Amino acid sequence: MHIRRATISDLEDAAPLFDAYRQFYGQRSDVAAARDFLDERLRRDESVIFLAAAEDKREALGFTQLYPSFSSVSLKRLWVLNDLFVGPNVRRGGVGRRLLERAREWAIETGAKGLVLATAVDNSKARALYESCGWQRDDGFQHYYLFV
Repeated sequence: MHIRRATISDLEDAAPLFDAYRQFYGQRSDVAAARDFLDERLRRDESVIFLAAAEDKREALGFTQLYPSFSSVSLKRLWVLNDLFVGPNVRRGGVGRRLLERAREWAIETGAKGLVLATAVDNSKARALYESCGWQRDDGFQHYYLFV
C-alpha cells in the first residue's frame, strides 16, 4: 500500500470514499456534493488529504483529511485530523494505521505541535486504533459546540 497527498486530479478517487464516510455519519449519499466540497478544500489549500491505495491499483482504499489550526499558547501550528475513513472491504488491514502514521509524519514535516481529533464515545474500534498508535485521550478539557 502507498499513501499519497491528494491533488485535484485525485477527486474522482476521493469523492466516493468521502461520500461513504458521510453516509457512515448518517448523511444521505451525494457524490457530486462530496466532490465539490473536496474540490473547494483543495483549490483553496484549506485542507491536506492523504489517500491510501494498493500498490497494484490506483483505487483509493481510505483517506484522512487534516485541517490547519494553531496553538496560541505554544505559538505553533496544530493539525485537526477531522476525517479518517477506510473502505469496509479493507478494514483491519492496516490502512487506517498507515494513514494515521502519515498524518503524524506530516505534523513533524510542518513543524506542528501535534494533531488533535474527536471521535464518538461509542466508536470503540476507532478509539482502540488511535490509542494503539499512541494517541492519548484528553481528560483535562471539556469541549463545547455552538452550531449556528
